Amino acid sequence: MNASGSVAAPNVADDLRFMGLALALGRRGLGRAWPNPAVGAIIVNNGEIVGRGWTQPGGRPHAEIEALRRAGALTRGATLYVTLEPCSHHGKSPPCADAVITAGIARVVSTMKDPNPEVAGRGHARLRGVGIVVDVGIEAATARRDHAGHIRRMRDGRPQVTLKLAISADGKVAGQGGRPVAITGEAVRNRVHLMRAHSDALMTGIGTVLADDPVLTCRLPGMINMSPVRVVLDSKLRLPGQSRLFATARDMPLWIVVGEHAPAADEEAARAHGAEVVRTVEKNGRLDLHAVFNLLATRGITRLMVEPGPTLVSALTEADLIDEAVFFHSPMVIGEAGLPALEPRAMQLFEQRLKRVSSEPVGPDREERFIRESEHV
Repeated sequence: MNASGSVAAPNVADDLRFMGLALALGRRGLGRAWPNPAVGAIIVNNGEIVGRGWTQPGGRPHAEIEALRRAGALTRGATLYVTLEPCSHHGKSPPCADAVITAGIARVVSTMKDPNPEVAGRGHARLRGVGIVVDVGIEAATARRDHAGHIRRMRDGRPQVTLKLAISADGKVAGQGGRPVAITGEAVRNRVHLMRAHSDALMTGIGTVLADDPVLTCRLPGMINMSPVRVVLDSKLRLPGQSRLFATARDMPLWIVVGEHAPAADEEAARAHGAEVVRTVEKNGRLDLHAVFNLLATRGITRLMVEPGPTLVSALTEADLIDEAVFFHSPMVIGEAGLPALEPRAMQLFEQRLKRVSSEPVGPDREERFIRESEHV
């Protein structure tokens, strides 16, 4: 605010810089803020940052409330940069829009309207209604990528799905008979664990569990507590009692999605290990993936990472449920007897629906990223 008491004309370079910082803060909440979006907020007064915040674990306090608290009395006449429209409805906490008004903020810079139908422009309207200057659209494309999970859950009733595969130079994901093979190097493994930390949940199928006996946690130093919810698709509930997933189920959440006819006795045993067993419908003898993903969304999951075997990859592709994909290509050659990463039909569908957006080396390996062709920005 200038000396005359009016809001100074916006400086585009400053808006971009401060919003970039707010977006970076928001990413701190990825994988931990669900069921809420991971929002970042910065409060600027006379060109100086006086408050900052990001959505806290479990979704609250919201980013705006954290930033307002840290700014204290310096909110009067300040500008709030926030990576999503401030909420306008009473949920488990009062509306952020009301807190912004009470704090005396003079201008709000927001990336985009919240797709949540309980907000959907009402937050911006409430702020404008009391004379606060509201500018919307700064860094909107970046915000849409950061909030892809929230947008997908609001729009389609399911999480944003990211497929991860490690692929040998000859297009294989495992050795003969599905034998596990360390395809990529340490740099890729570290990147995958960071991807896990930024995901709400990590899914795999029972075939991969039986072959690999994975733990599916984030094992970067000091980040075990940032591990996602582990989800196993296991229609007949075959997960072995001695598996490492069961051994860690009391320390990190384990959800087992089973079919309607999975044995009740096995469900009771799984619960005794500390796992949650969730039943859903089947289609043609397999779990209905659309129903599974809708179920995960109702439980608050917005960002789902999938580390599947070839059977689940094909099923996801056939069901058109892959929104993003990250392929880590290795120079290793496994040989003709190895398991192919994608069957021909799945490869054809994948190439029709997703577009490569980046490629970069990761140690001796290479990462390729893909997103839905219709959502490429």
